[in-house]
Amino acid sequence: MTSSFNPEELAEFARYYGFHYDVCDPAVLVRDIKIDMERGLRGQPSSLAMLPSYLRPISQVPPGKSVIALDAGGTNLRSALVRFDENGNIVAEGTRKAPMPGTRGPVSAEQFFDEIADLVIPFLEDTRDIEGIGFCFSYPMEMTQDSDGILIGFSKEVDAPDVIGKAIGSGLREAIARRGKQAPERIVLLNDTVSTLLCGLAELPSNGGRWQGEDKYGIPGGPVIGFILGTGINIAYPEKQIPKIGFDSASAPQVVVCETGNFTSRYQGILDRSYDATTKNPSGYTFEKATAGAYLGPLSLFILKQAVRDGVIRFGKSEELLAMETLQTKDLNAFMHAPLAAEGPVGSLFSLDERDALASLVYTVSLITERAGMFAAAALTAAVKQIGEGYDPFVPVRIAVEGTTYVVYKGMRESLESHLHTMMYAEKPRNYMISPVEQASLFGAAVAALSN
Repeated sequence: MTSSFNPEELAEFARYYGFHYDVCDPAVLVRDIKIDMERGLRGQPSSLAMLPSYLRPISQVPPGKSVIALDAGGTNLRSALVRFDENGNIVAEGTRKAPMPGTRGPVSAEQFFDEIADLVIPFLEDTRDIEGIGFCFSYPMEMTQDSDGILIGFSKEVDAPDVIGKAIGSGLREAIARRGKQAPERIVLLNDTVSTLLCGLAELPSNGGRWQGEDKYGIPGGPVIGFILGTGINIAYPEKQIPKIGFDSASAPQVVVCETGNFTSRYQGILDRSYDATTKNPSGYTFEKATAGAYLGPLSLFILKQAVRDGVIRFGKSEELLAMETLQTKDLNAFMHAPLAAEGPVGSLFSLDERDALASLVYTVSLITERAGMFAAAALTAAVKQIGEGYDPFVPVRIAVEGTTYVVYKGMRESLESHLHTMMYAEKPRNYMISPVEQASLFGAAVAALSN
């Protein structure tokens, strides 16, 4: 028997199991996140690590400078000579790409750094006056006060165990020296979230694109937040006070990485907890499991199976959905963009006379997406409030975004931006802009090479 489309029943199903967005109080969620941020900054027990980057972003990209930018993540390694023209625009030249060392077989620590140096040496030979090297290294690191990063571990694709525990910048400097060259004085390590923030400094207009005409007052740009919403979720922002490391500087704040995905929310529903128990890291990164691309497909399938078992969604091939072991987020997204095409692992389950059941499934997935967008908006709002700015209409907070979940996942961007506007205007209106940035890892690394 096929179910009729009953949005009231579906909404009550979502409320009962705790994944409807209206069971959450946005103001309370924002407050909870901000409190955890403050605790993490003090070194008190918190679900948010609030990791210092030891980077103080420059207020404006200086023209006429050249740096080397490196981007390592997943299975690829990229390098480029990056110049900043007289208008502060970024120009990448001679971009090179190679497999990440250790992805084609095991390598020693020396081999690992030598392969990275191979992508740097040509720029040192061909170009004078290199100001520094910025290295976006998207693997877990412990940052050091000299802008280096000590590797904590690799993803499963990289087989280079001897590198774990070593300082990446120092290792690269030594590899360059083995080739008879001298590395620039500055080699700066950073992760993808910090890199996105720094890319936003260079790419997003200082006035947030809110005003036309020349700025004859010379008003400097406002703060930039780096926001990742792809396979994971994370936020980096400029912080004036980090008590746990004795940092206090209102004039030159330091970038902090929140580790947003690990936030523990009071709004975790029954099915969230049940799904969490099936993952590889139960009780960890539960906020990420409700918001990010690595989990939205599998979480949605878990919830849809419960809807079938409870009888709120019924169709001829219900048993086939119950038998599905997993649902990749990319496949769910493709379906949600073209639900009437009757294609793919989800669309092919419905016959042409089961339109109402199909609508019920799409409606349920939309509720999951809506909540994810609200959660992400709350995390951004908490970061803006922690910065304490955005009231001045001429100095908006700029939010630089990187990640396919934000850009292409059906309904996510609309949901997030709608909730963000509501939250940012809930008390006293705060001025902001939010926009994706291009080549965030590479360009952000370039800006890092010029940061303090």
